[in-house]
Amino acid sequence: MPLVLVILGRQGSGKGTQASLLSERYGVIHISTGDMLRTAVAAGTELGLRAKAVMDAGDLVGDDIMIGIVDERLAAADIGAHGVLLDGFPRTTAQADALAQILGGTGPDLAINLDVPIAEVTERMLARGRADDTEEAIARRLELYEAETAPLLAWFEDRGCLSVIDGLGTEDEVFARLNKAIDAL
Repeated sequence: MPLVLVILGRQGSGKGTQASLLSERYGVIHISTGDMLRTAVAAGTELGLRAKAVMDAGDLVGDDIMIGIVDERLAAADIGAHGVLLDGFPRTTAQADALAQILGGTGPDLAINLDVPIAEVTERMLARGRADDTEEAIARRLELYEAETAPLLAWFEDRGCLSVIDGLGTEDEVFARLNKAIDAL
């Protein structure tokens, strides 16, 4: 069975950059929640059409639809051949339980939490200069992330598949730490 990896981290932690590098190094398919939704909508699957209706109404796609879309995507031949790096899924313990079921009762091979202190990610996001990156908005998003992610980290830790990686340093330094954790598998 090819590698099944999950990458977690606060917004601004460098997760997207590292996920691209990991995908290239290990040959796994990097899939973000947004990518999965767009693919399902574009393919016109039943779940994709349901997701589109929810998104068009301005609502968040619920666990039932999201889990179905992930299940469909993980069944694809490219994932079976190359493995996967999930980015943005699971977001909740209910989604983690569903992922374990999809994978045949086990969790992922490794869940990586790219740990960067709140002050640092706040500084990084403010430096991006995006209109929606005000200090107040960033603080709200990070509070929500902490509330949602703490139980998820405990879920992975309880199953012995959590690796917390120091996300401070150069891109290469962080990448070397990630490689060490994955190679230890």
